Amino acid sequence: MRVAVVSVKGGVGKTTTAVYLAAVAARGRRAVTLVDADPQGSAAVWLESWPIDNIEVFEAPSERLLRKALAQDDEHSVLIIDTPPASERLISASLAQADVVVVPTRIGGVEGPRLTSTLEMVPDGIPAGIVVSSARTWTRDFREAVDAWAAESVPVWGVVPERVGIAAGPDADLHIDGLDAAADVWQRVTRAARRR
Repeated sequence: MRVAVVSVKGGVGKTTTAVYLAAVAARGRRAVTLVDADPQGSAAVWLESWPIDNIEVFEAPSERLLRKALAQDDEHSVLIIDTPPASERLISASLAQADVVVVPTRIGGVEGPRLTSTLEMVPDGIPAGIVVSSARTWTRDFREAVDAWAAESVPVWGVVPERVGIAAGPDADLHIDGLDAAADVWQRVTRAARRR
């Protein structure tokens, strides 16, 4: 199964989402490959600092390396792609090979139009759902955004509450709240992949 974690906007939690999903997928799995297609290499740095059993990291900051990474998986493995925000070519290459797409977003500001642009890039027939990162679930903005997505039939696969520990990135090990949130998202990802 190939899961692309995609957004045309940076700073929405792509790397955090990809690393946490890989950690959840690695539980009981033989092989999980996290493809770090972002030239910043944040996912690779994170997992070098805090290794997780059963996860192999493949850095692929170019289209050639991404194609190579996507060609090496087998039917029994899970491949999760952390895409860069600014490279439409790498995003498109990831989406073309994905079985499922996860789109992290935040609430407010320019997030709405960027989310729409990202969802429009997902090829027909590939299931996609959004994950709200750093969510302030008690706010009116959050409730209004979730209601608007429901009205537009945009599936929300997860809500990750605002917690400093979850988004600590390469400076800290994975947080239990983040793993719990990722486990819920992973269940939706696997159900969507089975229905495809």
